[in-house]
This record gives sequence, structure tokens and C-alpha cells, in this order.
Amino acid sequence: MPTPRIPPLEPPYDPEIAAALAKMMPPGSPVEPLKLFRTLAHNFRIGDRFRVLGSGILSKGSVDPADREIVIHRTTARCGSEYEWGVHVTFFGRPLGLTDAQIAATARGGPDDPAFTERQALLVRMSDELHDTATVSDALWRELAKRWTAAQLIELVVTAGFYHLVSYVTNAAGVEREEWAERFPPVSHG
Repeated sequence: MPTPRIPPLEPPYDPEIAAALAKMMPPGSPVEPLKLFRTLAHNFRIGDRFRVLGSGILSKGSVDPADREIVIHRTTARCGSEYEWGVHVTFFGRPLGLTDAQIAATARGGPDDPAFTERQALLVRMSDELHDTATVSDALWRELAKRWTAAQLIELVVTAGFYHLVSYVTNAAGVEREEWAERFPPVSHG
């Protein structure tokens, strides 16, 4: 792993930082505050705003959690953020029942990968179009609107955008992978 450009804060934390980090982690979490959160803690004001939107997406959203994770996995993979992809695969994707093939396809497959359901393929297409063009084509939007409400479509687009932000931070700051988090699957040469 490369040396981080901005090393995560280490304990003992200032009381204000300790309280903020505690809010960022699930209650009773068996792991230390994530390196990403401890990196963001260098700028308390930004880290606190980051927490609010992230929590809104992860715990208060109206989108099915498995759909949300397909968007997050694909977005972070397309951005090359092995850090965030691995954290989400470990904490969310596997516990939600995404298969090995589906998880691998978020990083190495295309929207037509047979591991994806039709619904998941639409989410991968949306994530790819947003990543490549910063918008969604009219034809794809019509397909998405048949399955998700207007409120859910806003949430899906915001989720993709937020995880671009997360990827920018992890990549630019050089946040080291969590030791327990999954790695990108190897590139298949066949």
C-alpha cells in the first residue's frame, strides 16, 4: 500500500473529534473508526457535513439497499477506489446477499454481465453513464423511471455523485485500504 498523503488521525483524539468519529461509525462497531473518517477529521467541518449526507444515503434512504450497493460498488470501482469498494463489499454487499459473481461484475464486468439481474443492469448502466458523461440519456432515464419513483431517482443520482466524492477523497488523499476489506477481483484474461 502506498504511503497516505494525509495520514489518518490516531488516538488519543480530541474530545470533539472522538465524538464525531463515534457518530460516523455504527453503534457498537467492532472496528476502529475507518481510515477515511479519520482522514476527513483533519477538517472537522467538512467531515461533519460528509457524515450527514452519507448517513442519509445509507440509513435513511428509500432505495432498496441492494440497489444502492450496486450503484456504490460500480461507482467506486469505476473511480478506481479499491478502498471504498472493499469497505462496501465487506460491510454491505455480502451481508445483503450479493453473490460473488455480482460483486466481481461491479468491478470487472459490463452492464450485460450475466451475473446481473435486469434491474441491476439498469443501475450499472446509470452509474456508467453518470461516470462517463455526467448525465443519463433520455432512453435510459425512461427505463429507470418505470422501476423507481422520482424521489428514488434523485436518491440514486445523489448516491452516485456522493460516492464519486468519496472516491476522490480516498484516491487523492491516498487513504490506505482497511486490512479487513475486500480487494478488487483480479483482471480476467480469458
